[in-house]
Amino acid sequence: MPLKTTQKPALASHFLLGNQLCFALYSTSLAMTRLYKPLLTPLGLTYPQYVVMLALWEQDGISVSKLGERVFLDSGTLTPLLKRLEAAQLISRQRQAHDERHVHVSLSTAGKALQVRAADIPGCVGQALQCDWTAVQKLTRQLQSLRKNLLV
Repeated sequence: MPLKTTQKPALASHFLLGNQLCFALYSTSLAMTRLYKPLLTPLGLTYPQYVVMLALWEQDGISVSKLGERVFLDSGTLTPLLKRLEAAQLISRQRQAHDERHVHVSLSTAGKALQVRAADIPGCVGQALQCDWTAVQKLTRQLQSLRKNLLV
């Protein structure tokens, strides 16, 4: 009579959690968001709101659809986020007279001033990463390339 074994078969290395690119990206994203939280709390921003503000500091007065493309958020996620930023008086949203379906987003005076208060954030993040600027830029380009390949 054969013996019953309770041993599990060895997992192939491509099934190990530590070898999963998706998990490395996911867990790194969580760690980055945690890093930003104490930096953004004094500004009254969440990380997604900060991303939107970064996009607007770079290009003010753009349509909601263009903003969504820039920050990779759909309108169902972006609209409530913009409403909260507007309630905080950091942005304004205006429907276009020629086509009310199009809404443009602009920074308020307070939204523009917030950029000065946020000026130290990139340096704080850089210190936490313990990488030089060249390494960060190289990694950023690699991730952008990976994202581009995934969105094809």
